[in-house]
Amino acid sequence: MLQPAARTGDSLLETLPQWSKRPRWGLFLTLCVALLWPPGAEGSALNCHKTCICASNIVSCSKMNLTTVPTAIPLYTVVLDLSYNEITRLRSEWTPIKLPKLHNLLLSHNGLHFLSSEAFVNVKYVRYLDLSSNNLQQLDEVIFEPLVNLQVLLLYHNQISQIDRSAFVTMGNLQKLYLSQNQISRFPLELVKEKTRLEKLSLLDVSSNKIKILPIDELQVLPAWIKNGLYFHNNPLLCHCDLYTLLAHWYIRKLNSAVDFKDDYTCILPGPQKTKVGVFDLSGDSMNCSTFTEADEEAFLEQTLTLGCDTKHRDMLKTWTMPGNVQVTPGSNQTAKVLQDGSLRISPVKAEDSGTYTCFATSEAFNETIYVVLKVHNFTMNGGGETLNTAYTTLVGCLASVVLVLMYLYLTPCRCFCCPNKGKTRGEDSIHSSMLSVTPTHEDPALKAELNRHVAFIDSKDLQGQNGKLNPNGDEDDDDLDAEAGSLMKGKRKKSVAESISSVFSDTPMVV
Repeated sequence: MLQPAARTGDSLLETLPQWSKRPRWGLFLTLCVALLWPPGAEGSALNCHKTCICASNIVSCSKMNLTTVPTAIPLYTVVLDLSYNEITRLRSEWTPIKLPKLHNLLLSHNGLHFLSSEAFVNVKYVRYLDLSSNNLQQLDEVIFEPLVNLQVLLLYHNQISQIDRSAFVTMGNLQKLYLSQNQISRFPLELVKEKTRLEKLSLLDVSSNKIKILPIDELQVLPAWIKNGLYFHNNPLLCHCDLYTLLAHWYIRKLNSAVDFKDDYTCILPGPQKTKVGVFDLSGDSMNCSTFTEADEEAFLEQTLTLGCDTKHRDMLKTWTMPGNVQVTPGSNQTAKVLQDGSLRISPVKAEDSGTYTCFATSEAFNETIYVVLKVHNFTMNGGGETLNTAYTTLVGCLASVVLVLMYLYLTPCRCFCCPNKGKTRGEDSIHSSMLSVTPTHEDPALKAELNRHVAFIDSKDLQGQNGKLNPNGDEDDDDLDAEAGSLMKGKRKKSVAESISSVFSDTPMVV
């Protein structure tokens, strides 16, 4: 009788007698695990390391007096805590396998002073890296290159004095960078400056370092959401009024970096004493800096103006209202229009556009209101043919008056006594000659001789007219005058109004 042919599984069980008494499903499970186990994973244990504490996907090896990182870290690890140990060097082989689920890596308080350039190759999905409170001295170019997903990097309380300018350039998702309590002497402007900054970086802490000079002009133009998280207090900054103006502006805007650490912003006064004072005290007796006030926006007629809504947080929904609480709505005939970035464009500017504009910014977690005061000048920017500025016209008027006065003083015709006496009779002397000079200007020798011999004084009481006033015409038949003097006056010169005026305004004896 023919026996049925033995199946492959049965023959395998016969060759493996140790499995002959076990169920077949157990054998198949073991074979599947062996086939699916990745190469090189033999050193990884599915169970927690004996020196660590595991809680679900968290592996804590903190305060275990470790000098090296334990091998065979479980693949499911999301948080690996290696803080408070004695791991002084982090080599490239500290984890021989990739840990694709590792998001948080904690290495603080280890005395760490060496980082391999390939230390983070197998953990490139890390989002939170804590290297604080170690002995790191410099950050090279390629150390953090694999960490393209990193969002928070803690490097405070180290001995860092040198940072390569491209050390963080590949970290496009970095949001918070803590570099306080180091030996940094140069402000890392490339991290926040336009075109070179990390686009998502919203917090940069370089406080308690050795920075003496800040790029103030570049910091002033940064958006408010960057300045809100830019901390540089407790640095030996040199006192300057521009530094006071910068921080005073931030304080008025209620930016966290200025409000939270107002008393910790200090600077060194110039001089041999190196006196440390508060930056916000520079408007007093220290340097007598001008008290900062928020300036209004200014515009001219017919120009295009853009008002910014510079909020302390990014990606906020912004709406505007115009003076008179008129809301700016899309599709209307208003000259104002809200742009895609939330700013308000006014084109063309009119005189009635002056006033206070309000920007309402909202998000899921924050609300913010910003007021912008606009002043419109009543002329165009070029000023061609329009009304001139009042101050300008006043200045022109003053200059014209000065020129006219100078012309009157120095360019008037010469006095008659210094000009040749041509074409004039003796009785036609000008009134200026009669009033300003008491010396006769006639050149007749015979008259001079007679005048030298006969001098008379005219009594004003004899020439009074009505109401006791002097008679400007005199009296042709005055009998009280000396006869000889009268004959001389009648024969040699005519009476004139000028002579009467001279007698009125002068007590000098008249030569007759």
